[in-house]
Amino acid sequence: MTKKSFSRRGFMGSAAMGAAGVSFGSSSSAAAATAFDPVPLERPTSIWDLPTPALLVDEVALEHNLDKMTRFYRSKPAELRPHGKTHKCPIIANKQLERGAIGICSAKVSEAEVMVDAGIESVLITSPVVTPDKIARVVALAKRSLEVAVVVDQAHNVRDYGDAAGAAGVTLKLVVGLDMFGRTGIAMGQPAIDLVATIDKTPHVTFAGLQAYAGHLQHINGWETRNQQSVEAMTRAVETKAAIEKAGFPVPVLTGGGTGTYNMDSEVEGITDVQVGSYLFMDVNYRNIGGKTSAVYDDFRPSLLVLTTAISQPRAGRVTVDAGYKAVAADHEPPALYDIDGVSYGWGGDEHGILQFRNPSRRIEVGDKVLLIASHCDPTVNLYDHFHPYRDEKVTELWPIAARGRSQ
Repeated sequence: MTKKSFSRRGFMGSAAMGAAGVSFGSSSSAAAATAFDPVPLERPTSIWDLPTPALLVDEVALEHNLDKMTRFYRSKPAELRPHGKTHKCPIIANKQLERGAIGICSAKVSEAEVMVDAGIESVLITSPVVTPDKIARVVALAKRSLEVAVVVDQAHNVRDYGDAAGAAGVTLKLVVGLDMFGRTGIAMGQPAIDLVATIDKTPHVTFAGLQAYAGHLQHINGWETRNQQSVEAMTRAVETKAAIEKAGFPVPVLTGGGTGTYNMDSEVEGITDVQVGSYLFMDVNYRNIGGKTSAVYDDFRPSLLVLTTAISQPRAGRVTVDAGYKAVAADHEPPALYDIDGVSYGWGGDEHGILQFRNPSRRIEVGDKVLLIASHCDPTVNLYDHFHPYRDEKVTELWPIAARGRSQ
């Protein structure tokens, strides 16, 4: 990206432009918008005039990533069922569906509610739901869309769903989650067969397939090691699928996988669809695991960026920026500078980050704005109310993160 920093020299003019440019538009346009629609700005605004911290999406890079994953799977027997927990945004979910995705995954009931409210019918809730209030909400979604499904891994949960669905007069799709790494799921082999049999004999629910999400494999360093372990894990899931079919129960779906193993799971016969998520945005954590031919996992471009301002220089060789723990997720390594070499980011607290200079490719002074590649995209997205999508460094609309904070 061409270096265009917001500096002290242009303070008055840029501040005035930024204050007007990022408004939500006229009252009539704001009233007509919903949480699922783009919100137009009154006029195009340079990304360098946005108040910070701000969450940006490079639309060109985003579309490159969407199209590349779509092209890759076009020649594969498996299909795409992207995970909405990455973006929490029906606008982006619809971009995935428009490119042929067969549905959207949601981690929680509240996320699924947002997607269904936005008109997305095929939604798989990928985590078990066991409390009566949330079971009732899942059943209510199933009344609105026959394509809603939820993962289960316990027999009593199946019976609870059957009772709730029966009382509501619907039939609910249940997907059996397999234990891939000890987080959720039922043991493969006979325990899984028995659970499918329980679903088969329980009124008002139907067996819709298996989930084999190997989340522990997605960030293994080194493509060869990651490939070996992923193929082994998914092969065991396919064997369980075959055993269930041999017991007399058709298995229409075996869903799982993710961004880190997208070009491995696609080669395992028996997997029907892959739950890719972070490929949209790519973050520092994923880039560090390595690709098939490179030490950097660069199959997809970084498109999720945090704009931050240098606000202080208490010592030589460093500046303080206004993006800390509240602006970028801190559960993995720190974010990286997007277009500047020789500068590293370090945490400086809730509101601050510290940029350390090591022969920087350009100077950063107080008042300048810089871009960070998010360290972990999913929880970073959950820190903001909307994306600022941009082309040619211009923002013309906002995309609401409609499922932000929907963790229930």
